Amino acid sequence: MKKKCFLLLAVLMMMGGERTAACTSFIVSGKATKDGRPLMMKNRDTGTLSNTSRLIQGEKYRYIGLINAGDSEPEEVWAGHNEAGFAIMNTAAYNLNKKDQKLELEGQLMKRALEICATVKDFEVLLDTFRRPRCVDANFGVIDAQGGCAYFETGDYDYQKYDVNDAPEGYIVRTNHGLSGDPDRQQGVERYLCASDVMAKAAASGQLNVEYLLENVPRQLTHGLTHDNLYDRMPQTQSEPVMVFFRDYIPRYITSSCVLFQGVKPNEEAQHTISWTIVGHPLTTVAIPLMITSTGKLPKVVSPDEEGRAPLAEWGLKLKKRIFSWQRGNTGDYIDLSKLINKEGTGIWQKLQPVEKEVVARGQEVVAKVRKKKKYVKDLDHYYDWVDSYLTELYTHEFGL
Repeated sequence: MKKKCFLLLAVLMMMGGERTAACTSFIVSGKATKDGRPLMMKNRDTGTLSNTSRLIQGEKYRYIGLINAGDSEPEEVWAGHNEAGFAIMNTAAYNLNKKDQKLELEGQLMKRALEICATVKDFEVLLDTFRRPRCVDANFGVIDAQGGCAYFETGDYDYQKYDVNDAPEGYIVRTNHGLSGDPDRQQGVERYLCASDVMAKAAASGQLNVEYLLENVPRQLTHGLTHDNLYDRMPQTQSEPVMVFFRDYIPRYITSSCVLFQGVKPNEEAQHTISWTIVGHPLTTVAIPLMITSTGKLPKVVSPDEEGRAPLAEWGLKLKKRIFSWQRGNTGDYIDLSKLINKEGTGIWQKLQPVEKEVVARGQEVVAKVRKKKKYVKDLDHYYDWVDSYLTELYTHEFGL
């Protein structure tokens, strides 16, 4: 997420204009989804490019959190859900405070929320009692197991709540500005326009669901301002590099992960809340459904290894170097489109699409079983074992990593 402003400015100057850390997000009310379960997504943009998923015992609740790789005793969590069915995420806002704080506590506030909050109301109480100044400038998104879902545009002293259940369209989008903040300091507007367009199309076509949103938000290759669709410029083959200017799309060079939270209907078990997690770059890794069980097991590919890194995230970073192959000047502003997508169908994302469909489809089958019975730990454990084997085989042999 956002770094200390004075350090970040220096880094950006040395990097020749690399964008500040940011994120793209949305929340969909359960009133707008076909199955009645709310959805909430965070596409994480940050200078910390390697992430992991971990199950952590908090003061009151266990939770699955998105953690920076190598953070063995994390004080910050960048998205997550707990066993009470409460989920939280954030995007940097940049325009809610009159001046930037040198100390930024968004990750610490979210960790605290996952430890003690069960409802949207609990989170509102936490905001009311949190230290002042809060040292945050962020849009916090939260959902709970009782149908609650809301954004809180939160600054050092004030916040503005937006109840998604009251949204006319049934959903709300946020990138890097708060609508209650200074309009002259808005950031992330291009991605806001793109995400809003995708969500409008999904709503109109009845596709506010996990599969459609996973594929079409974090992997969106249409620019929100110019409307340039990179699929319209698809190279014939991958044999020759085709460098394309790639800035302010939803997936970016600094995109490190993505989580789509799927909540529960009011009468369902809170433990059935799911984090559909892309632990690495969305264009080079795939989504896996993560749930909290009594054993606490998660797939090894998303969990920290001996070095504190998730294998799937690291494989994704290696593939990312093939896509962002220009290693001079503004590396993140140029993508080799031929390595990502091409008319021969040999691009990295083209190869990963059917893989993710298989992982998600099998995951949906397991989730369906989970929702029908109380004893489901073995079903999930077996699925996670299959995921580990399937993805390890794919990345080591298909991609030669």
